[in-house]
Amino acid sequence: MKLAKPRIDVGLATNALEPMLAFWQTEVGLPFEEILPLGGGRRQHRHGMNGSVLKLNHWREPLPAAPPSGYRELLIARDGLPTRRELRDPDGNRVVLVPRGDDGVEGIAVRLGVRDAAAFHRFYGEALELEPAGADAYRCGDSILSFAVDPAAPSEAAMDGRGFRYVTIQVRDVDAEHAGILRRGGREGMAPLTLGQVARISFVRDPDGNWIEISQRASLTGSLAASS
Repeated sequence: MKLAKPRIDVGLATNALEPMLAFWQTEVGLPFEEILPLGGGRRQHRHGMNGSVLKLNHWREPLPAAPPSGYRELLIARDGLPTRRELRDPDGNRVVLVPRGDDGVEGIAVRLGVRDAAAFHRFYGEALELEPAGADAYRCGDSILSFAVDPAAPSEAAMDGRGFRYVTIQVRDVDAEHAGILRRGGREGMAPLTLGQVARISFVRDPDGNWIEISQRASLTGSLAASS
């Protein structure tokens, strides 16, 4: 893929806005960037994360009681940290602060539980065209997506529900990349659509149904038109 930003973003959903903001800003130390309205009583509170963005999506209405997605843990590199620090946010999401470079984490890493290792490799290595970062991981810029086989991993992860729900890959041409992923064996979650003057986005899904947003953001690409 032709990346517009050499790292991924992470989206999570919550009903507990104030406790979550306090945790991510004070306990984890992420700087607040901006709020984006998403419609339907939802607002996205964006926080900087080593060049990535934590998208804390607050739902005004109660979230569906969906099982957890396959996204199990977020690792965030931190300069000057002597040892790993394991945390859980108010909704129970696992967060690990790690010394920069630990396990190759220079920015962030997302760990998944997956049902089928071979299917994971085919999707992330072939359909998404990400570079290997060891036997059980792939690199997207300076971000890492790694996995461990877990028979309890979802077979059809829901987009709507509490906790980590999707990751975002910023690209130069969302239409070309979306079509290429489908052509190489990926599954469509949502066809490309334009969000005002801000971005053109789509979603694809991995073999366990986890959602991956493919985004062409005007602030990164300068245009929402196809580049080819």
